Amino acid sequence: MSRARAVTAFLALLLTAGLLGLVPAVAAADTAPIATAAPGQPAGAADGNALTTPPTPDTPPAGHKLTSVQVQAIADRQPNIIAMKKQYIGAYPGIFLKGRQRWQVSYYAKSKPLKEVGQVTIEDATGKVTESYTGFKVAWSMARGYAGAFGRKVNSPWVWLPMTLLFLAPFLGPRRGWRPTWLMLDVCVLAAFGISVAYFNDAQIDVSVPLAYPLLTYLLVRMLWIGLGTRPERDRRGPLPTAVPVTWLAIGLVFLVGFRVGLNITSSNVIDVGYSGVIGADKLIHSDKLYGDWPKDNEHGDTYGPVTYAAYVPFRAVLGWSGRWDDLPAAHGAAIAFDLLAMLLLFLLGRMVRGPSLGVLLAYAWAAFPFSMYALMCNSNDSLVAVFLVAALLAAAHPARRGAMAALGGLTKFATLAVAPLLATHALGGPQGADRLGARARTLLVFCLAFAGMAIVALYPVIAHHQSPSLVYDRTLGFQTSRGSPFSIWGLYDLPGLQHAWQGVAVLLAVGLAAAPRREDIAGLAACAGAIVIALQGGVTHWFYLYIVWFFPLVIVASLARGGEERPAAPAPAHDGGLVGAPVVTAA
Repeated sequence: MSRARAVTAFLALLLTAGLLGLVPAVAAADTAPIATAAPGQPAGAADGNALTTPPTPDTPPAGHKLTSVQVQAIADRQPNIIAMKKQYIGAYPGIFLKGRQRWQVSYYAKSKPLKEVGQVTIEDATGKVTESYTGFKVAWSMARGYAGAFGRKVNSPWVWLPMTLLFLAPFLGPRRGWRPTWLMLDVCVLAAFGISVAYFNDAQIDVSVPLAYPLLTYLLVRMLWIGLGTRPERDRRGPLPTAVPVTWLAIGLVFLVGFRVGLNITSSNVIDVGYSGVIGADKLIHSDKLYGDWPKDNEHGDTYGPVTYAAYVPFRAVLGWSGRWDDLPAAHGAAIAFDLLAMLLLFLLGRMVRGPSLGVLLAYAWAAFPFSMYALMCNSNDSLVAVFLVAALLAAAHPARRGAMAALGGLTKFATLAVAPLLATHALGGPQGADRLGARARTLLVFCLAFAGMAIVALYPVIAHHQSPSLVYDRTLGFQTSRGSPFSIWGLYDLPGLQHAWQGVAVLLAVGLAAAPRREDIAGLAACAGAIVIALQGGVTHWFYLYIVWFFPLVIVASLARGGEERPAAPAPAHDGGLVGAPVVTAA
């Protein structure tokens, strides 16, 4: 067995072992009591956050010391509540018992629909105010800096900082002569998003949000520079730009995989995104309508494409679901599988481009990148987006496969449909001529037919239930475009005009890059796709760190695969499904 096949088999074995390793955790989850819900999880049964109305305002409820009148007086004295009342004249309170030993005072503006503009939590035993919020922190509990709300222990400096150093280590060091390079700057910018996360965890949203945009801007410009550039002589194949031997990276990859899977099983939480995947999978298993009529504790969980929910079906079928937002073993299993699959595909892509060494480096980069681990520890579905984008790069030489991957990716999270025109026109450049034009037309037709066929298959659960396109739009893109959020500069500073202008630029970029002369190798395709994804993310109202893994593999491939990976070859026969004018891959 060759070394490349051995590594591939080993990674496949890790995927199987990771899923089997969940079996003990599943058995424990079936019998363990439900823990207190983290922020973003449902209030209610046994989570200590259920709200009830006290029977009388001037008498302490049974088992309590304070009365509603006393609680309101305490809340009214908070400085931020005093300031809020000056802004919202006539704001009135609603007083609730929160769990067994706390009170919550919610202030509502006199408006339609009803809007909560202030919230104070008070301990009954001491009368101490434990939380007091106004502004966007009332509606967005994720902006309050609750410890471990996203990913639990991955946010610890003892985890995040070592992971960052491990990620940077192959690209920074004396073996490279300490001479600054663009690659070094690229990986440093990717790691620098961690600074924004630190402020987010400290509830300083006014700092964390603006910090992300210069980094996104740099990556956008950098991807355009690579994608629209030519292939100079110095871009030809050379030694991998690593500061440590690839063998060390392979050993590190093994340990990182074990660490990530183990930490997911022992210390991670399932946010609403993972919960949505399990609910959707359950609906598919029971042949229920996919869109509309979702549980109240995840009312808008049907905001994704049908492929997202289909990807959770095997895990829901094998690992089960209690019907509640508990530990959700199926979500853990899916997140681990998506993570390992992303690593495997990156390895295969690197091997295709220039041999197993680049494959190991790409897989290691994913495994050491703190934000891919962040997505894994949140048990979200975002790594699945990366899986289909990398799969599209692997299928670059085959228009039918490329079209199928474009459809699957776009029907996972709809924003990535913007990459479809770029994939459709990949490698259609070159000399003019009747034969050449005919070959281009056939290639484009094959892509479109494969895209349409796969889209019909993916949308079958929607078509079978005769769910209207307007309903699907309202529940997905309609909901996403209409929601407010403080996690972007547009929502934080209320800049709708500038936001719409940038969204127009992003759309023009997606169309323009599909038609523009550009690099026709894997590095160029990855760079242009990365630019489109980053530009679209830059225009959304609700942006979050989980989205970084959408473009991370595209950025890292574009930065590392520029070493003269492919050489142009003669056109492939049309009947073979090959892409006319596609590069023939050579492996190191």
